[in-house]
Amino acid sequence: MEELDVEPAITNIPAASDGKHLGFAWGPGDILAYETLYMAPGSGCSFIHEVRKDEDIYSPILRKLFNESHHIFVGLQTIREDLPSKNKKTQLVPELNYCLELSSVLVLQVSILLAIELIWNLCEVLFIDAAPAGPLLLHLLDWVRLHKGDVDEKAREVLQSESPAEHHDYWDVVVSYVLQGRFEEARQMLVKQATLQPAARNMYKLMDTLLSKMPFYNPGGTQTLTEFDVKWRHWHEEVDRCLQDNSFASNQHLEIICKILVGDEDTLLEHKELLSTWYHFLVTRLLFCHPTVKPTELHYYAQSCMTMFLDLRSVPEPLDSILLAAFEFDIHQVIKDCSIALNNWWFVAHLTDLLDHCKLLQSHNLHFGSNLREFLLLEYASGLFTHHSLWQLAVDYFDNCPEFGHVYLELQIERVPLDTERKALKVLRICEQRQMSEQVRSICKIMAMRALRNNRLGSALSWSIRAKDAAFATLISERFLQDYCARGTFSDLDLIDNLGPAMLLSDRLTFLVKYREFHKLYEENRFSEAAKLLLSLITAKIAPRSFWMTLLTDALPLLEQKEVSHSAHCALHCGFGHDLCFILQ
Repeated sequence: MEELDVEPAITNIPAASDGKHLGFAWGPGDILAYETLYMAPGSGCSFIHEVRKDEDIYSPILRKLFNESHHIFVGLQTIREDLPSKNKKTQLVPELNYCLELSSVLVLQVSILLAIELIWNLCEVLFIDAAPAGPLLLHLLDWVRLHKGDVDEKAREVLQSESPAEHHDYWDVVVSYVLQGRFEEARQMLVKQATLQPAARNMYKLMDTLLSKMPFYNPGGTQTLTEFDVKWRHWHEEVDRCLQDNSFASNQHLEIICKILVGDEDTLLEHKELLSTWYHFLVTRLLFCHPTVKPTELHYYAQSCMTMFLDLRSVPEPLDSILLAAFEFDIHQVIKDCSIALNNWWFVAHLTDLLDHCKLLQSHNLHFGSNLREFLLLEYASGLFTHHSLWQLAVDYFDNCPEFGHVYLELQIERVPLDTERKALKVLRICEQRQMSEQVRSICKIMAMRALRNNRLGSALSWSIRAKDAAFATLISERFLQDYCARGTFSDLDLIDNLGPAMLLSDRLTFLVKYREFHKLYEENRFSEAAKLLLSLITAKIAPRSFWMTLLTDALPLLEQKEVSHSAHCALHCGFGHDLCFILQ
């Protein structure tokens, strides 16, 4: 959405003479303001600090992310409810992945955004794709490779050196490739080492054979999971025999790779630095020990790997708890932990919305009436409403919260500062489209009063008509007439001349429009029509009492015009005399 609203101005608040602290309170958007006792040298103002719970909403760098995810959210709501969940996943997952790819290139807060992407991709594998045994490990390998890209950077450095096989990071790259199941890359790197060691060529050839023969499950093939498991076990036994026969005893590095291939836990844990995380250790361990792991078994391996990998004295980080809950298939615990650990509602709101559309959260309702999806969307949208521009995005989130969204929107829309007429018109359009009549009247009255205070009578009249406020329209009409008496001309003629049926809102407004019409007729020398109109204004008694003498004065020139009919002359004389007597009384 285009950002049209200007940044709000910063106002310095003078320090109190008695040196007391400024009071503080949580306002809309959870903003705490307070005055410090420190006085800047040479200034007459103290500092006002703002503490925001949703600080990310105010980051210009993240604004594109919020806008892009809003677009995806709106698209998701328009997908037909009768579509199967699988079809929804096909349409939605690529879009949300794009959104998270966008987040990963943002410089600020990159660590938390990468953590969010890590969590989302795991949720995609476990909950959205719901991969069964066999394909599950392949998805987890892709997940690890996606978030462990340092090996590729290191490999480029090695390959660009004069002698890659002698580079100090050469073996780290080879082992890292093996740990990620990237055997083709590992084999290509080993060829360079074999070239330098002709005497050990057979040993390298044997390792190349073992790597090339490791079976990977093919979800699109004809092989059953049982057949794959048998083939994998035969390969595993072959690797184990090579290890028992000391086939690689004369080469420390190849022996380490062989131990990794048989899934030796001690060897894996010795390479913590290359694995870097317990969940990378988990996937590597599954690859070489349990490639046909079932989703229901994941939590056991995840817990044991985290225990083995982390230092006994260290406390698991929030990210560890979130990932562990995901491996336990506890969706609600993932959402709960993310809500606590992350610094805004953006991720949990969109994740929950997607899971809900995939029919994965149907059974979970909250005690206060709204479901989990709606609660998180309301919280996220309420935060957006505190921003001078992003509040416009929040409207669509409220619109898609069927239980409390309309009520929240009514409360929040009243807090949007109407800094300009353009912004007021935006807010007004939103309210009119949703039949929020009270808010429409309130906005119009606020803008009408503001225009009146600035002596912008035309704008004030437009707003009062839009609010259908007869009393205020009467007040402004009288101001128009007073202005005419003082200056001898009308202001905002285009508005008055084109009010149409809106002039019937009040008698004063009707009189103003008709009196202006009388002047137009007179200026066009249509004296007979002008006389008839003036006569009707005199006899209708809709003019303010203070204006009667002006009307009678306007009648005098018409009495001298030959174009005015005899009957009109008589009527004007009669009206003139009657009203003059009334005035003199």
